[in-house]
Amino acid sequence: MTDLAPVADEVTPEQHRRLRWALVLISLAQLMVVLDSTIANIALPYIGTDLDIDQANLSWIVTGYALTFGGFLLLGGRLADLYGRRRIFIAGVLVFAVASLVGGFAQNEVMLLGARGLQGLGAAMASPAALALITTTFPAGRERNRAFAVYAAMAGVGAAVGLILGGWLTGLDPILGLEGWRYTFLIVVPIGLAAAFFAPRFFNESERHTGWLDVPGAITGTGGLLAIVYGLSRAGDERYGWGDTTTVASLVVGVALLGLFLLVESRVEHPLMPFRIFRSRNRATAFAVMMIVPAAMFAMFFFLSLFIQLVVGYSPLGTGVAFLPFSVAMIVSATLASRLISHVDPRYLSGVGTLLSATALYGFSRITVPEDPASILASLPEAMGGQGVALGDGVSYWTQVLPFVVLMAFGMGLNFVPLTLVAVHHLRIQDTGIGSGVLNTMQQVGGALGLATLSTVSLHFAQTRADELAPAIAAAAPELDPAALGQLASLGAFTEGATTAFFVGSLMMLAASAIVWLFLDVEHEELASESAPEGVGVH
Repeated sequence: MTDLAPVADEVTPEQHRRLRWALVLISLAQLMVVLDSTIANIALPYIGTDLDIDQANLSWIVTGYALTFGGFLLLGGRLADLYGRRRIFIAGVLVFAVASLVGGFAQNEVMLLGARGLQGLGAAMASPAALALITTTFPAGRERNRAFAVYAAMAGVGAAVGLILGGWLTGLDPILGLEGWRYTFLIVVPIGLAAAFFAPRFFNESERHTGWLDVPGAITGTGGLLAIVYGLSRAGDERYGWGDTTTVASLVVGVALLGLFLLVESRVEHPLMPFRIFRSRNRATAFAVMMIVPAAMFAMFFFLSLFIQLVVGYSPLGTGVAFLPFSVAMIVSATLASRLISHVDPRYLSGVGTLLSATALYGFSRITVPEDPASILASLPEAMGGQGVALGDGVSYWTQVLPFVVLMAFGMGLNFVPLTLVAVHHLRIQDTGIGSGVLNTMQQVGGALGLATLSTVSLHFAQTRADELAPAIAAAAPELDPAALGQLASLGAFTEGATTAFFVGSLMMLAASAIVWLFLDVEHEELASESAPEGVGVH
């Protein structure tokens, strides 16, 4: 067991101060990474207008980041193990900051999309290194649990804050000659520079381990993940779907490359992804569940933000503010989980968390809006003969949305903290970076797969309902042109698709809960120690 981190001495006040600032840096870096997955969403129409980007290519501003982030995570994690976690962390946040600066001053589509891809690469280096730094910097027990709680909370807080900041910054009048949307990129530049500047002061450099970079594994693994993430993102786009030739080809190539990657890993002396990290049943269970849990969270943000804007009639900023309670509840929940994990087994925390999340998604699936032609036509502006009343005007945020947003946040906090702790606990020192990379990859790929699947479900049911509504709307307003008729039918049917997706998402969370209750059996006393009992698979 000599390869495990040694038990730390009692933390002195000076060490406690240093750990506190180290946690601030890790939190800022993780917030920066997650923030940029959503902050540009609301700004897309403005970006398209200013840079003359075709509507079909606007989605690449979001997809390009997700693609490189998810595709390079394994490589980023292994680089941290081989060449030093602090070094790769600093390099990652610097790459991210520079790419954000380029994106903020982008003059054309190629420049902006290139910056987004470079942001994803920086995130893929910084995120697993940050998680590995928690494992190697903070002693097991209260200090490490608190660090994991803050790290986990940033996953949800960053996404919600991204929507709020994106809505606010996009709506600003030009400042210093720069349009508001540009600040959705520029705002993270000082965060990245500060994290890089202060990291050497609060993190010790990890030991560089023997071995060399597995180049064939890096090429096949990274290529396979890039193809999989691209295919899943394309499948979730209603313009393409699962039957699109490029979607299918990308997924097939991705699966083939990952198969080749597994073959390569089984034969090389120093693999990019050592199979030993999967020997622990508890760790494998945590990885599996962490593929499902983010899918539910991403689906909630995606469908609920669209529902609140399109159907209930909220402004972009109002939509972001509507998610603010999620951030607060996520922080409370993660803090609570970090304290309970010292007294309660992860099975019970995560088991309850998945059930809470399933309940929240089911609650969203029960939202209804009027679907009769009169109500749908009333949503038209007065200039077009309508009343300008939002179709979901009768939906109460306080009773039909807010309670389930808070419930979802509590479920996420109770999941992320114990599962993250289980996933990286008892890993060899030389494997903490790649272990963190695998965990982040599971989250990214799982989120993309879940969103693509639920988007397909939503589109199918919404289209079916729109086909049913169109004749009735046409009969009530025969003067409508086909384009307006199609838009109204789609608006009336959107809730049907979204609520069905929420229901399927709740079933996914119930499946995750079953996995937790059946297979996760690590005890909380074990998580509070550095030494691993026989048979936990650290060898």
